[in-house]
Order: sequence, then C-alpha cells, then structure tokens
Amino acid sequence: SFYEELVSHGILEPLTAPVEGMVVREGSRNYVAPQGISSVVKYYLKQSGADVSYGQHVTHISLRDGRWEVSRKSGPPEQFDVVILTMPVPQILQLQGDIVSLINESQKQQLESVSYSSRYALGLFYEAGTGIAVPWAARYIADNPCIRFISIDNKKRNIESPEVGPSVVVHTTVTFGSEHLDSEPAEVQQVILSHLQRIVPSLPEPTSIKCQRWRYSQVTRAVPNCPGQMILHTQPLLICGGDGFTRSNFDGCIESAMSLAEAVKPHL
Repeated sequence: SFYEELVSHGILEPLTAPVEGMVVREGSRNYVAPQGISSVVKYYLKQSGADVSYGQHVTHISLRDGRWEVSRKSGPPEQFDVVILTMPVPQILQLQGDIVSLINESQKQQLESVSYSSRYALGLFYEAGTGIAVPWAARYIADNPCIRFISIDNKKRNIESPEVGPSVVVHTTVTFGSEHLDSEPAEVQQVILSHLQRIVPSLPEPTSIKCQRWRYSQVTRAVPNCPGQMILHTQPLLICGGDGFTRSNFDGCIESAMSLAEAVKPHL
C-alpha cells in the first residue's frame, strides 16, 4: 500500500532504466524516486502536518519534571512529552545527559553490536545539453578497488531533458570507504576521479563536483532479535528505531516506522 500510494502521487516510479550488474532477487521489485529520495521524506512530512525544524544538532537528553529536556548545539533546550530517536545507532550512544544511565546494560550491549558500512559518494554536475555516451543508466562495478557503483542519475530517474543538466553519482566500495574514512575529502575526491576516468574515459569535464563522506551508509548488522524499535524509558516515553533496528532498504524503514507508531500510540 505504501508503494501504491507513492507511485500514484508520482513520488516513486518503477525502475525501467538499464542497470548493468544488478543482482535481481526473485520476487523483488525496484523503484526510483524521480525527484530524489528526499521527496519521499518530504511527502510524508507534509502528510503529517508536523512543524519541522531542520539543522538541530541534539547533544543531551535529560529528565526534567516528568518530561524530556532536549539540548542542542545552538539555541536553548526544549521540553517534550515523547522523544523518538531515528539517527544511526552509534549517534544514539554518543548522546549525553540522563539518557546515558537510562539505557540498561542489556540494551547497551545490543546497541553496541550494531555495525554500518562506510563509503564516499561523489556527485558530478554538468551543464544542460551535455552528452554522456554510455549504454547504461547505472552500473555496478565488480573489479575495482575504489568504485562500486556509477549512475547517470537523470537517466536512472527517467528525467532526461534538454533543460536539465545531467549528473553522475559514484559510490565507493565499502573497503575503500573504511580505509579512507578519516582522509581529507579533497584527496579522496582526486582518487575517485582517477579511477572513474579509467572506467569511463569518455566522461566530459563537469561544471561542479561534490564529495560526500557517508560514515553510516548501510546497516551491516542490525540490533539482534528486535521488533523494529527499542523502548529506553516508558514514562515519559523515550524510544529509538530506524534501519539500525531492521535493515537498510525502504521496506526495513517502513517496518520500523510502523513498529514505532504502534508503540507511541498509547502515549498520545
């Protein structure tokens, strides 16, 4: 039903573009978000009617008079009746305040057992009308120590147009990502570009490039035996969830979200 709704609103479309080297699992279906994956999040936020504040870096969570006091890097602390945490699990464990003593030893062990792959993503952006002469929309690379995936993103999203400049997205291998996790992004960018040049020598010169370090890319080991969420404190409710409690695909995110919603409902 989630997919049907998103497809009917044009947020998702079935993937029809050719992807070389993709492992297709029997019974699975692949979709693409023409306006980017953030359009899925924006759709649900709009549906919720929630008042959203972006760019708030939470640092402390503490109990104050039966409510949660949430502190952030800048600005005064705020109080809430319910707090739901869906950031990567290692970032939950980095929070300070009463939350540190409220996580019991068993929960702490479970949360510490979660692991993520790390990688770099490189975006190359071109002027409208630039031609990229490759026969695929995306391609998995099996035999390169640096690059695992290349996507001609506008082609993959099926939004090729003379008004929109093409863009290329490159994902590194997990091994390369972990080996260069603390390297300077500018140096990593040059290494990725040199490998890319060898794989796709026909690529034109981009007008701009963005290199992104993705420390928590995909969950490689989720919280064991977990129903998609974990209650850290009941009254007031402090609960955590996300793909670290299921798996890193859209189904995993929905599974955790539904589990969180069921657990939060009695507290509303």
